[in-house]
Amino acid sequence: MSNPLLHLERPLPFDQFRAEHVEPAILSLVEDAARELDAIASTSEPLTYDSTFGRLETATERLGIAMGIVEHLEAVQTTPDLRQAYGAVLPHVSEFWSSISLHSGLYKTLKAFGESDKVASLSATQRRLIKKTLDDFHRNGADLPEEGKNRLRAIDSELSQLTTRYAQNTLDGTNAFELYVDENRLAGVPETARVLAREAAEAKGKPGYRLTLQAPCIIAVLTFAEDRSLREEIWRAFNRRGLAAGDNLKLISEILRLRKEKANLLGFANFADFVTQDRMAESGAQAKKFVEDLTERTQAAFARETEELRAFQRELEGPNAPPLEPWDVGYYAEKQRRALYNLDEEALRPYFSAEKVVAGAFSLAEDLFGVKIEPADLPVWHPSVKSYRMRDEDGTELGVFYTDLYPRESKRDGAWMHGLIAGTPPAPHVALFCANSQPPSKDAPSLLSFRDVETIFHEFGHLLHHLLSRVDVRSLACTNVAQDFVELPSQIMENWCSEKQVLDRFAHHYQTGEPIPVELVRALLAARNFRAASAQMRQLGFAAVDLALHMDDVPSDPEALNEFAEDLLSRYSVTRSPQGASMIASFGHLFSHPVGYAGGYYSYKWAEVLDADAFTAFKKNGLFDRATGRRFRDTILARGDSQPPLDLFVEFMGRAPDLSAMLERQGLSASAA
Repeated sequence: MSNPLLHLERPLPFDQFRAEHVEPAILSLVEDAARELDAIASTSEPLTYDSTFGRLETATERLGIAMGIVEHLEAVQTTPDLRQAYGAVLPHVSEFWSSISLHSGLYKTLKAFGESDKVASLSATQRRLIKKTLDDFHRNGADLPEEGKNRLRAIDSELSQLTTRYAQNTLDGTNAFELYVDENRLAGVPETARVLAREAAEAKGKPGYRLTLQAPCIIAVLTFAEDRSLREEIWRAFNRRGLAAGDNLKLISEILRLRKEKANLLGFANFADFVTQDRMAESGAQAKKFVEDLTERTQAAFARETEELRAFQRELEGPNAPPLEPWDVGYYAEKQRRALYNLDEEALRPYFSAEKVVAGAFSLAEDLFGVKIEPADLPVWHPSVKSYRMRDEDGTELGVFYTDLYPRESKRDGAWMHGLIAGTPPAPHVALFCANSQPPSKDAPSLLSFRDVETIFHEFGHLLHHLLSRVDVRSLACTNVAQDFVELPSQIMENWCSEKQVLDRFAHHYQTGEPIPVELVRALLAARNFRAASAQMRQLGFAAVDLALHMDDVPSDPEALNEFAEDLLSRYSVTRSPQGASMIASFGHLFSHPVGYAGGYYSYKWAEVLDADAFTAFKKNGLFDRATGRRFRDTILARGDSQPPLDLFVEFMGRAPDLSAMLERQGLSASAA
């Protein structure tokens, strides 16, 4: 039987990929790609774009797609055999990717053409590829002496293995926990969550209710459970996930040491400077300044919200109420919101069935961007996964994609979009997006929280950025853009979720079909900025910890390092975490990938400035205005990294970004004055 990873066909045969395919296919593809690089390096004169940079574009394509599929399956449908196979090939693949910029013959050939007169006659996109490629080679060690190159290879290989272990430890820690309780301990927890917990216990052949550390369960308990000891038990378990199964703190200490050594080896003061040099922020110092400025603008409103929450708790519990602990904040905040706005978050769920929310996101994209989305019957990796085909107005296929919305023990937590294939036009793209929303029960479909709704729209925005790309150079296409720009297409999509005209399209009761009541919509929109400063400070705290870990001199001892991070985080939080907890031990954004969002978590807030500002164009011209949508598609979604991101933003808006729209949207403009 042939190896499907070696002979990739469309549609991708997700029902055929097996763990035993991984090693022979990936190792063979690494060898093929390495031979291609050697062939480019030895290209005889005269050099052309096609024989140098053009050929480099295709040299690693098959390996990139196959390894992307393996990484995807290891994230969503892992097994012991797949994990072992992935771990076996990872060092080889990591070493190969590192070797590209360190290949002296290849660099010499590329430089020779890149510095020749022939470049002037190329397209603007090709010229940008040449400049960025040569800059990336230099940034990643092409000009280092051989000793430095060897050390860099070793560092990259170690980082790849350490970050993979970190992610696997987090998943193992999540899956290792289960707590069986009786109904009395679930007082206050919504019926939808209790039904799922009861069904989870039945599936294990146990009585009672099974609680886990998967997102739908912990959110339900920490937000609604009246049993304070239960909230505490769940919170502590969740915040020790990376410690229970393999000590992630030790891995973090080593990862940080290696990242700093890598940055120094490449001529940078720290890892944040290394990763931000080719982004909009341009340096770690600029990113830190941005975070500090936003923190200062948010601080007063945050302090006011914190005192209001404490006062509300005392109103409920009396003047001798115990001090707020981390497992109390969400619980009392939900009660406070209900008291202020008469908004019951759980009353929204029946109107947000996952199927209708996804259809609503699709409908919005069809109206704004002129696309057509239809179901597709493609092979999938799990029965709950759905597949779709996207076409342009003229019927041209833009790509296929998959949705994987529910948690399972073989799937990592969080939500993400994965672009599997970046097709160069007219070849279609392939992508998917994943979430961990509340799954269906025996008696009801998946019913989402409003935050889940925003998450679906967010990841769909990333997917649109991938599928609507029209750039003919793969390395500059789709979401291959500066990290502090990549969140613009995703975050702008969230804005439509808070608009009544959009909610009216898809927010219908799953049993009766009745549209969401006007009073619920009013309450939802009125509460939109409830504790906005606290939410902003939470994100700024994560960004501050990230930048401190990747810029400052931090303790090397794992326990002291955790204490440092928790101390810094407490300045952005309502409460301080108790001894033994660790946010960074399961902070996958920073440590489950050799780079990931390390030194770049600020990007979420940076892009929020961009998305709030860009959305004002739709508010001005109409939420469903096709001309504005087409302009956004043509200037942002279609253009990838074919031009500097600031230039693309200015082309869409006609001016530079303005911070005021974000502050106004959050109701913080008065605090910022």
